[in-house]
Amino acid sequence: MLDTGPLVALINRRDRYHRWTTEQWADVEPPVLTCEAVLTEACFLLRKSSGGPAAVLELVGRGVVKVAYDVEADIEALGRLMTRYSDVPMSLADACLVRMIERQPNVAVLTLDSDFRVYRSHGRRVIPIVMPSDI
Repeated sequence: MLDTGPLVALINRRDRYHRWTTEQWADVEPPVLTCEAVLTEACFLLRKSSGGPAAVLELVGRGVVKVAYDVEADIEALGRLMTRYSDVPMSLADACLVRMIERQPNVAVLTLDSDFRVYRSHGRRVIPIVMPSDI
C-alpha cells in the first residue's frame, strides 16, 4: 500500500526522503495499491512542483499505481476509524489505507507517517509498515 509521503518523495527530487523512497521503490512490484485520497493529497502537495500532479496521474495511467479502494462502500467504517483516532488526528487517506490493510493483511504500508505506528487494524493489530528508521 502506498501512502502520500513516499509518492511525493518519489516525484520531488528535492524531498528529504527522495533517495530512500527510490531505493524502496526498486523493490516494489507494480501495481502499488493506494486510494484516491492519497492521490489527492499528493497532487496538492506537488502543485507548485513543475509537472508534479501530472507525474502522479502518469503513474496511475501507466498502471504503476492502482486505486484499489471505494470510499463510498466503506463510509461507516471510515467514520469510526477517524473518530477513534481523532486525537491523532487521522486523515481520510490514512483511514482508507488502514481499511485496505484490514482487507489485505499480508501487505505493508510504504509511508513516511509515524502515525501508522499508532493505528491498528481491526482495533488491535499492528499495521506492517515500511518507513525510514529516522522517523
